Amino acid sequence: MKTKKWLTSGIVSTLALAFVLTGCGKSSTEGAAASPAGSPAAAAASGTGPESLKSKGKLVVGVKYDTKLFGLKNPTNNEVEGFDVDIAKALAKELLGDEKKIELKEVTSKTRIPMLDNKEIDMIVATMTINEERKKQVDFSDVYFKAGQSLLVKKGSAIKGIADVKKGTKVLAVKGATSVANIKAKAPEATVLEFDNYQDAFSALKAGQGDTLTTDNAILYGMVAQDNKFEVVNEPPFTDEPYGIAIKKGETALVTAVNDALKKLQSNGEYNKIYEKWIGKAPSK
Repeated sequence: MKTKKWLTSGIVSTLALAFVLTGCGKSSTEGAAASPAGSPAAAAASGTGPESLKSKGKLVVGVKYDTKLFGLKNPTNNEVEGFDVDIAKALAKELLGDEKKIELKEVTSKTRIPMLDNKEIDMIVATMTINEERKKQVDFSDVYFKAGQSLLVKKGSAIKGIADVKKGTKVLAVKGATSVANIKAKAPEATVLEFDNYQDAFSALKAGQGDTLTTDNAILYGMVAQDNKFEVVNEPPFTDEPYGIAIKKGETALVTAVNDALKKLQSNGEYNKIYEKWIGKAPSK
């Protein structure tokens, strides 16, 4: 009899404990106010937006390591330098209060979107043209640099513009860049040879493996700065290449924060300082 009474008492106690725990669970999830979608708390929890950057204490940015004037690793000090790098540092200062709270990771035209999708980087600041196809894959900031596609040739070349790129012409370009599709559309009979990065393409041009190298004029100017035996032709450019900062699809809070930071850099003169340091006279508004 005592055994039966003890079992009954134990069952009642267990049921009472389960009821209490259920009640506690309900009050902790339903009683507390949930963070609305898009709020700073929700953004931080999901690993997106400026709040999550503050939480981890740094901004991880994909930049080029092979593009003089925009992002090039200096062999003398192992520092990556250029217009895009300085823009990225200025964004870190605006978003996190300190330009040193930044980690730079090397990207190429081919690897940058996969690295963004895999969350290896928070954003891409790497001579990336805004176009409709890419808008399906990433979200873009406002335009922060305007470029256009041109041609790089050895001085004295018979190629003076896109009209001279004909059947039999060997054109060098970089995988994943918009310039490949553009040159195939503008000069469909030319032979296009694609390389993994700009330095490999430029080395091939210098070695005589092609007749011309094509990409954005701003990038080509950097190659001329490396070797003045070459020159940029086809000016004005035969395409418009507006550069944007790419952010993972759906991270609207971070896009807004970046656009606000870019506007501030324009208004306080910092953008012009960076532009004049690397490119030349800043464009008029």
